[in-house]
Amino acid sequence: MVNTEKRRKTLTAIAMIAPFLIAYATVFAYPVYKMFELSFTDAPLVGEGQWVGFDNYVKLFHQKLFYTSAWNTGYFVVLTVIPNTLIGLGLALMVVRLKGWVQSLVLVLFFIPYILPVSVVTQIWKWVLDQQFGVAQFVIEAATGKRVSVFRDPIWAMPMVALVTVWWTNGFNLLLFIAGLRNIPNDYYEAAMLDGATRWQCFKRITWPLIWPVTALVLTLQLILQLKIFDQVYLLTEGGPFNSTYVLLQLVYREAFRSNHGGTGSAVAVILFMIIVVVSVLQYQLLRVRER
Repeated sequence: MVNTEKRRKTLTAIAMIAPFLIAYATVFAYPVYKMFELSFTDAPLVGEGQWVGFDNYVKLFHQKLFYTSAWNTGYFVVLTVIPNTLIGLGLALMVVRLKGWVQSLVLVLFFIPYILPVSVVTQIWKWVLDQQFGVAQFVIEAATGKRVSVFRDPIWAMPMVALVTVWWTNGFNLLLFIAGLRNIPNDYYEAAMLDGATRWQCFKRITWPLIWPVTALVLTLQLILQLKIFDQVYLLTEGGPFNSTYVLLQLVYREAFRSNHGGTGSAVAVILFMIIVVVSVLQYQLLRVRER
């Protein structure tokens, strides 16, 4: 009887997780396996190829554009991950003080950009930053003394793509931080205030330690998302000017879809995949050590 009951529970558990395992194997595990396999062949985008071992990787490591795209991807991560997280936290600390419909309205206004398609976002910012009639050019002109075609300037291009990305994605970070702040009991702050604690001391001793798990989550998610940058760069600059915004996923697109080099494109994708896995795991572990 006991064995029958145990077997029934086991079968029930298998039946419940089977759909997930099937979907995971179909849409993630198998494509990842094929990506690794293709990276060791000279296959075109569609079709079989001959086994070439590490030739694709050797060719990449002798290609200047690969190092340029890797550097630009890292530069973009630096411009977006920590600033995006800090801005989200700062906004959340202000918005959480609002009450009722005012707070709801502000949250909606901040979250609206996040639900917009990337094509709409890039068109909005192309208009805002247009050299001739862009409204942001008044600020740029006041700061530099002249109007700048920001997406055609090697110095301005990547920071402006980062600015667009932060504006577009910060609403999601804001919601995560708001959820974390709402889980902190008000009793902690009331007790601290009775002891004469200042607002900065309350933030340093109560808010920051208790919001750290959410901060670690946001940093990890941002790192993974920004390492996969492609859409904004492709639509705003197409990797220019002079490859100053060329990123790793754009190199995958070029090799696989434009040059029909499926093996080389897969090799770039494998390298990016390994970078994301290693860096995100290391960051998360370091953040967990900081939490302890």
